[in-house]
Amino acid sequence: MTFDLLFEAVLFGILLGGFYAALSMGLSVSFGLLDVPHVAHPAIMVLGSYCTWLLVGLGLDPIVAGVVLMAPFFLLGMAVYRFYYEAFERRGSEAAVRGIAFFFGLALVIEVGLILGFGVDQRMVEAAYIGRSLSLGEIRIPMRTLAVFAVAVVLTLALTVYMSKTFTGRAIKAVAQDEPALRLMGANPVRIKQWAFGIATAVAALAGAMLIIIGPVDPGMDRVYIGRTFAVVVLAGLGSMTGTVAAGLVLGITESIVLIHPGLGASWAPAVSFTLLLIVLGVRPQGLFGR
Repeated sequence: MTFDLLFEAVLFGILLGGFYAALSMGLSVSFGLLDVPHVAHPAIMVLGSYCTWLLVGLGLDPIVAGVVLMAPFFLLGMAVYRFYYEAFERRGSEAAVRGIAFFFGLALVIEVGLILGFGVDQRMVEAAYIGRSLSLGEIRIPMRTLAVFAVAVVLTLALTVYMSKTFTGRAIKAVAQDEPALRLMGANPVRIKQWAFGIATAVAALAGAMLIIIGPVDPGMDRVYIGRTFAVVVLAGLGSMTGTVAAGLVLGITESIVLIHPGLGASWAPAVSFTLLLIVLGVRPQGLFGR
């Protein structure tokens, strides 16, 4: 493996890591901060991808379409959490664990609904930056990956500022730690969780737009990313926004190096996320940036 090849792998790994961070940001809120077993997160992203495809057909840019979708997906997330709370969470921790089946069912309903509505064919979008590349010497960097990386950075900064500078953001960070103390501060934990889950679902819609910008999507694509997104969130340390970006970069660079390694190759890339996850859980259970 030459130095030039390694440099190219690290560069593309950084861009891939930004993509993974964008996909995992909503899960970092719902699972990392709220302790909700949201295994339907990747399926909601795929739903966002298809909704983005519809809006692009009306003339919108994919990134703009993703931003537009955040409002209706926010309301969808609030409704989903309210149902989950009334049916499972309020009945105790054992019932909340059984709520995992609810999210698996939700993911299945979304996938079947997309198949019935759009078929099994892949869908893709067009934009000025899709299909173009930026030359860096002999390296050609796809513009679509740069666009996704930029969105991931902006999203991270926005969520970090919101979580640390606003009362609601600080309440979201506190709700999983001490609900009675949060009530003493004048906040309703259920409403805070409902609001936070709405934010997580809105971010998932934007992540869905990033997903279809990177490449074609199909209704079953959520299975490809469920392991990677959970790995990024756990590696980061549950609920850490900046840690999510750092963990995404670690996963992206590692996968990229594995892809170009002559003794490993593409067949080993899917195993990287689970291997890193097991190593970190064994050495540092709270994650790389958890406290």
